[in-house]
Amino acid sequence: MYRKHFGLTHHLIGNDIPHDELFVANSTREAEIRIEHLIKLRGMGLLTGEAGSGKTTAGRKVVGALHEGLYRVFYVPLSTGNVMDTYKSIGWEMGLPVSRSRAAAYRAIRTEVTRLCHEAKKTPILIIDDAHHLRNDVLEDLRLLTCYGMDSDNRLCLLLIGLTEIRRRLRMAVHESLEQRLIVKHHLGGLQRDELGAYLTYHLRRCGTELPLFCPEAEEALFAASNGLLRKVNRYAHYALLAAAIDKKKSVEAPHVEQAVKEVGP
Repeated sequence: MYRKHFGLTHHLIGNDIPHDELFVANSTREAEIRIEHLIKLRGMGLLTGEAGSGKTTAGRKVVGALHEGLYRVFYVPLSTGNVMDTYKSIGWEMGLPVSRSRAAAYRAIRTEVTRLCHEAKKTPILIIDDAHHLRNDVLEDLRLLTCYGMDSDNRLCLLLIGLTEIRRRLRMAVHESLEQRLIVKHHLGGLQRDELGAYLTYHLRRCGTELPLFCPEAEEALFAASNGLLRKVNRYAHYALLAAAIDKKKSVEAPHVEQAVKEVGP
């Protein structure tokens, strides 16, 4: 409804934005630099942040820009099962046949990693999303997947993405070996207050308008409600535009944002 009211070509912010057209906030750029560094070193890294902070999006932007002839990315969105379940998920992403035993699955993954490095001349990158759900035994086995040449050869780049709680878990004694291996350990924040206006303007332009549809008071209310977390900004902005359209206003005002927060929830 608000598209017609405000003359927009599409909804404000969707999930289908190409990786090279994503808005780059300061926090996101810093995360990207860390991930790029991790990929060059073929090491293990951890990217954390609150729900909706844009962790997965930051990872997608980096790997989306990689040369397909030099890198092979494997993305596992969630694994809450045991080690064998995790190996199966990784194996499926790699296109490997299903193994009947844990040892066979482990060997098959390592063999494929070695083939990619030595024969295909590609750097394999394994991204495990929602890593805070991983069991302790799974985390340990993921560490073992990165050990090659008696720990002298880096072949697999492993990036764990998860909520902040995984940082606490990795400080436990049982994960000391894994924690010490992390080349990159970065926490992603949200938008800064002075970035919110630019973020909204950027996406409004993508929707076909140069008009400042969010008044300053609405921006203040939007930042206060979202604390700069991208997912909350996106949802509140979407519903605030809808509220303004229903109210037949030419721009979004603070009460529209407040109404959006009540409708969507904190």
